[in-house]
Order: sequence, then structure tokens, then C-alpha cells
Amino acid sequence: MSERLEDTVEHHHDHHQHDDDGTAVDAQAFWDARYGERTRIWSGSANRALVDEVEWVKPGHALDLGCGEGGDSLWLAEAGWMVTGVDISETALARAQEESTARGMGEDDVLWLHVDLARDFPAGTYDLVSACFLASNIPLPRAQILRQAAAAVAPGGMLVVVSHASAPSWAGNHHHGPADFPSPEDELAALDLDETAWEITTAEIRSREAQGPDGERATLEDTVVVAIRH
Repeated sequence: MSERLEDTVEHHHDHHQHDDDGTAVDAQAFWDARYGERTRIWSGSANRALVDEVEWVKPGHALDLGCGEGGDSLWLAEAGWMVTGVDISETALARAQEESTARGMGEDDVLWLHVDLARDFPAGTYDLVSACFLASNIPLPRAQILRQAAAAVAPGGMLVVVSHASAPSWAGNHHHGPADFPSPEDELAALDLDETAWEITTAEIRSREAQGPDGERATLEDTVVVAIRH
């Protein structure tokens, strides 16, 4: 997904959450409703950590997991990558498709796929696989998805995983557990990469400036993990 207009700690998708009466809610319906709250949820800009890590890399085939409205995917496509952007929300994908069409892009530039990553994963291998803010306020087999993401990286390719390292100042008193803010060590443990097959080039917490939903400025912290497959 792209940089947020309102940087709360939610994104991505799994099978169901439950309403207060215990009724299961379909994940796609949940996220379509979330994106339907406004005409745009995210800023449309690419995530800063992804840009910093990838802008020097020779373009190839890229997979953007949880692409949302397409900010990261569109930036990659304009940088020369052939991109596959996947998300569970058809509402988000329709906006991404509209934007890519408006920019004169076709499927050779960026292909939008409707995928529930909790149940399925795109086929093939990629020179870049990115998972930016792949988290959720409903159940998500995140470690499983991250390992699938690593398996989809071609030899010589790059894996980029970015997550919130702490809550934004405007999140209020909402309860968040440790799993909401994985450390670099947590991410590496979830990925469980074979050290003989991978080089970990980055595993750190980075700070960035951001603007909250009411225009307030703040410094946010992100966990950034980057690995290169031998």
C-alpha cells in the first residue's frame, strides 16, 4: 500500500473478522467497505522506505503485496518495472486500475490481481517482492505470507518488508499488541531465511516525517527488512 493519509495500524486482509454479536464478516467485504468510506484512503505516494531501497535497482519484474490503491505499484511501473499488484479489495483495485489507465499504462506496465493472500498467492518468481505495511486488525497468517513472498523472489532478486515499529501519535488510546509492531528481529524470525541462500542487507528501524489526519506533523518509526537472494 502507499503512504497513508491517516496512519493508523491497519491494512491487509484475512478470511473473517467478527461483529460484536459474533457474526463472521467476510474479509473482502470488510476491506471493500473500508475503501468505500472515502474516494481515496491513502495518499497515492510510494512508501519512502521502498523508494530508498529500490530507486537504484535495475528494473525487472516486481510483485507488490497488498497494493491497495496502487501508490507503490505505480511508482515502480513509472521507474521501469513490470509490476503485478495484488489486493483483496476490488474497490481498491478499481481505483488503482483507473489511475494506471489515466497515466497511459497497460498490463505490460502493471497488472492488477484480486487475491486473498490468506488463501492464495500469485504464481511465478519476481526480481522484487515488496510487502509494505502488511498488517491487519483482523486475523492474518502474516508469517506464512512473508515466507511465500521470500519463496517468490528470483535468484539475485530483492525482498523488501516494511512495517510499523510503533503507533503514530494520533492513534489515541487504541490498544495494540506487540504483534502490531514487529521489530527487525521479529521480521527475520517470521521470514526464517536460509542464511546460505540470502544476504540480509537491511534490518533496522527508520524514522520518517508524516502528516496525520488533522494535518498534524509527527515522526513515525518503521521496521525495514531487505534481503537479497543469492
